[in-house]
Amino acid sequence: MQTLKTNRRNVLMGAAAAFVASSLPALAQNNSTLHVIKDPDCGCCGAWIKIMRMSGFDVTVQNASNEALYGYKLRNGITEELASCHTATIDGYFVEGHVPPADVRRLLAERPDAIGLTVPGMPYGSPGMGPESERDTYSVLLIRKDGETEVFAHYNGA
Repeated sequence: MQTLKTNRRNVLMGAAAAFVASSLPALAQNNSTLHVIKDPDCGCCGAWIKIMRMSGFDVTVQNASNEALYGYKLRNGITEELASCHTATIDGYFVEGHVPPADVRRLLAERPDAIGLTVPGMPYGSPGMGPESERDTYSVLLIRKDGETEVFAHYNGA
């Protein structure tokens, strides 16, 4: 039977292996595909998609007519009051509109019992809607399964 020697190299290799193993759930979560459904002529949607990709998200895009997109939103619990220009899905959640990447990561980490997140409308300075340095005040809302909402994150105007 072979005995293991405790030396600096074995300790460091074991620590590195433990670190990598503990990071696997987080790495898998960050590699989730964000599937975006949008109008093919919407430029701000493209800007948001670019921001999400630059933030490490794998993004796929499906173009749809406005009528088809809004029907999809309504069938999935995103009312007209909660709607924005594009709808994304990731790991069983909806991400409606110009939600910041950090809030999507937090949603995936916390996994609340909800439909997803929304930034209703298209507030100036939200991701993809102009410079953050000039942003309007806006909130990211968590959409509960019963249709109720609550503030998930709030961004003051600049």
